[in-house]
This record gives sequence, structure tokens and C-alpha cells, in this order.
Amino acid sequence: MEQLPVVAGSSSVAHPAIEVSPRARFEILFAVLLGLFLSALDQTIVGPVLPRIVTDLNGADLYTWVVTAYLLTSTVTIPIYGKLSDLYGRRPLLMVGIGLFLVGSALSGLSQTMWELISFRALQGLGAGALFPISLAVIGDLFTPAERGKYQGLFGAVFGIAFLVGPFLGGFLTDNESWHWVFYVNVPIGLVSLYFIWRLLPTVRRAGSRFNLDVPGVITLTLAIVPILIALTIAENGDWTAPGVIGGFAIGALFLVAFLAAETRAEDPVIPLDLFRNRTFTVSAIATFLATFGFATAIIFLPLWFQVVQGASSTASGYDLFPFLIGLIASSVVSGQVVSRTGHYKWLLVGSMALVAVGLTLLTNLRADTPTTTLWLWMVVAGVGVGPMMAIFTLIVQNAVPFRLLGTATSDLTLMRQIGTSVGLTVAFTLFENNLTWDLLRSQIIAAGAPAAFVPTTAPAGLNIGQQLTSVGGNNATQFLTRIPPQLQPIFLNGFHQAFSIALGNAMWIGVAAAIVACAASLLLHEIPLRTTHAAQHVEAAMVPAQAEIAE
Repeated sequence: MEQLPVVAGSSSVAHPAIEVSPRARFEILFAVLLGLFLSALDQTIVGPVLPRIVTDLNGADLYTWVVTAYLLTSTVTIPIYGKLSDLYGRRPLLMVGIGLFLVGSALSGLSQTMWELISFRALQGLGAGALFPISLAVIGDLFTPAERGKYQGLFGAVFGIAFLVGPFLGGFLTDNESWHWVFYVNVPIGLVSLYFIWRLLPTVRRAGSRFNLDVPGVITLTLAIVPILIALTIAENGDWTAPGVIGGFAIGALFLVAFLAAETRAEDPVIPLDLFRNRTFTVSAIATFLATFGFATAIIFLPLWFQVVQGASSTASGYDLFPFLIGLIASSVVSGQVVSRTGHYKWLLVGSMALVAVGLTLLTNLRADTPTTTLWLWMVVAGVGVGPMMAIFTLIVQNAVPFRLLGTATSDLTLMRQIGTSVGLTVAFTLFENNLTWDLLRSQIIAAGAPAAFVPTTAPAGLNIGQQLTSVGGNNATQFLTRIPPQLQPIFLNGFHQAFSIALGNAMWIGVAAAIVACAASLLLHEIPLRTTHAAQHVEAAMVPAQAEIAE
């Protein structure tokens, strides 16, 4: 394979874009999208069948660690992969990431115990940390900023398709083969992606690059992120005062301070603090962090509502998200095209964040008897709002930083998206459990027609309203319902469905608030013209305070 000349780290030279034939360029694009599909599919295919996997491996007490192990390793490695890809090129780092992901997938499928599965999911996460940020950085290598919107919009579409395909494929493979195949299915897809990347993607690296990894920065960043994510996992149970939560946040904060100190002295920091002098980057990072609150609450709570209130299976509940995903896919692709054609993005982002707030506000009105067509409309509005943020924030950040920091800035933005999702889900689950009180449940049961004398004024002993009552809508309702006269059980169940819907709708308000702040933050964006050539002169100006932000 012909390698491009090594290029200097300074942005004053020609943009070292990947020069390949048009056919090879789109084959690379296909391979990169396939690699991204791997990461998205893994999340949507495993989630619905995870309860069955845990039951088969007799590991109910370790359930959350299957998810947490993957989340920890994938989150911690995101900025490291981004930095190394700037130094040594995208190709080797992307191949390493896909390779680790495939090995972890195969071993996860072979797991015979919960600890094996947890360990191998952690290995999967080590590879997954490379897939999203480096894939986006490759698009930055292949196309000029003015062209990128047309193709980065496809990334939102990939996630939407994965959410549509994943639940069905996971259920089909589990029912007709075994749950092991939900991991094995990654292997052939990944091998195809790996082949095209190995064959076609050149390695472009900075001149004089050497192994100069910011070890103190990597260590302190890891020691900051890991306890915070563990604390958030523990806090999902609703107890923010638990020692594990307080201790995790305290340790994370301590090492975060140490990380900032290390970065100020590092010769080549893993996260250059100068990036935050760039208003475009800082505003995009804040808005992305907040906007993912809304996405996370919708994508998690809506399937839960369909399962509990409407009795849908875990697989079917994924397809009930179809209107939301259609809106997301369509707006992601269209917004990318609009930005590429017009070169304007600020008001498109402001409008999309406002639309997220409107869509989630509509969803706060969710009730057990909400008409299906009405709910579809609300979901479409929210999805249309979410779509543009999946592509445009990455595009404008890549346009606003020097090429030598393209991978670093892209991965840092991805890190903000990942952490925003974790924080948003934890806060939303806490609000949900705090809202689903016995007083709310009692009032809705009485409103459904039950005599007040039959509904105790305090919760039955041993009943955890926020956690155990979520099973009342499914097949595990016997513990609660057997205490109720048979003729009143349907009324109690209807009352619970209404209380559950109200609590879930109220939890959506955290997404509304976050979307409003993200919208306000987007107003601070300084719209830099999208470069139409591969020259990068003047991009360094984006690294100084906002008034000096210019780009060719």
C-alpha cells in the first residue's frame, strides 16, 4: 500500500487529507460505518437478552457489572485512542480497536461464568473506545469540512438502524440458537470492516512523532473517571448518600484535580487544556453533554413504559421506538446535507435543541391511556430534535481546531457524550424512583375505582416502591397482587400503570431542563465558515479566545 508522506504537526502546511481514489474513499467510508455499526449493534443486541444471559449464568447479583465493566473501559480509553491516532495515524489505532472488540466478543460468547463474561465485556470495551471517535476522525481525514456534513449525518442513521435491528436480531438468535450468538455475530461484521481498513486506509502521521504518551495524564484521568462512573452506577438505585457514591465522587474529584495539574505540565497532554480556550469546542462539549440527557431518558424510559404498561416484550418494545428513530435518522441525514450545502449550522443546532425540549415536554404528559398515535407524534418531534446533534457538533469542532488535534478533539467530544449519558440516566432514574411513591400509587388506585378502605395509607411492609413495583406490569406481580382481593386486582393494576406513567413522565423533566440549557449554550456558538479546501491556514486562530476565532 502506498503511504502518504509524513506531514508536519503544524497546521500551517497543507491539510494531510487521505488521498485515495473516489471508489476507495467510499469503500473506506463503508468500512468505517460498519465498524461504528458494530459498537452500536452490540449495545442494542445485548441489552434485551441480558436478563436471560444472567439467569443462565446464575449471576443476578452481578447483573449491573456486565454493563459497567464495558462502560468503564470504553469511556476511559476514548481520549487515549484519540490522542494516539493524531500521533500515529487512524489506521493502526482503529485496527487495534476493532481487533480487541472482536476478541472480546468471541470470548464473551464462550463465557461460562458471570466473572468470565464481565472480564470479556471489559475487553470488548477496551476496543469499543476506539470505534466511535476514530471513525469520526477518519471522516475528517477523508473529506473537507464543507463536505463532511453529508457523510457524518450517516453516523446518526447507523445508530438508528442499530436500534431497529438489534432487538430483533438478539431475540431471534437467542430463541433459535443461543444467547452466545449475540456476541458471535459481531465477528463476521468486524472482519469485513477490518479487511477494508487494512487494505485501503493509508496511515497519516505527524512528522517526528514518537512514543510520548502522557502517562501521568492517562493514569490520573483513569483514576478520576472510574470511581465517578462506579458511583453513578451505585446511585442508579436512588441512594445518593451511600458510602460508595459519596466516596466514588470524592476520589474522582481528587484525581480530577491531579489530572488538571498533570496536563498543565505535560509536553504532549492527552487532553490539551488549550482546547477549552476555543469557544466552539467548549460550547459544543457543554451542549453535547447536556443534550445526551434527553436522548438517554427517551431511549431508556420509553421501552420501559411499553414493557410495563402495555405488556410488550423486550424485543417488541425496541420496535415501539420506531417513530423516534425515524425522526432521528431523517433529521441526522438531512441536517448534514443542509450544513454542507449552506455552510451554516448555528441556528440549526439552536432549533434542534429547542425541538428536543419541546418533544420531551410533550412526553412528560405520558399517561397509561395516552393514544398511540399521539405518542408517536411526540416521539417523532423528540427524534427530529436529537438527530442533528449526532452529526453537526462533531463537524463544527473538527472545523474549528487544527488538523493535528482533530482526533483528540473528536474523542474529547465523544467522552463528553458518553459521560453525559451516564449522568443523565442516573439522575433520571433517581427522579423516577422518587416520583413513584406510595402516595401517588394510592391516589391513582383510588382514582381507578378501588374503595379507599381497601388501599392502605402506607406502603405494605417490605415493598420498595421505586424498584419492586416496576414488576407489577409484567409476570412477576404475584407478590403484590396476591394481597389484594381478586375482584380488585385489575383496578389496582390500572392504578399502578397510571402512577408508573406519571412518574416516568415527570422524570423526563430532567431532559427538558438539560435541553433548554443546551439550547442556550448553542446561542454562544461563533459560526466559523466551513473550509472548502484541505488547507488549514488560520485554524490555529481557533485556539485563542473567541473573538479571534477565524478559519479559512
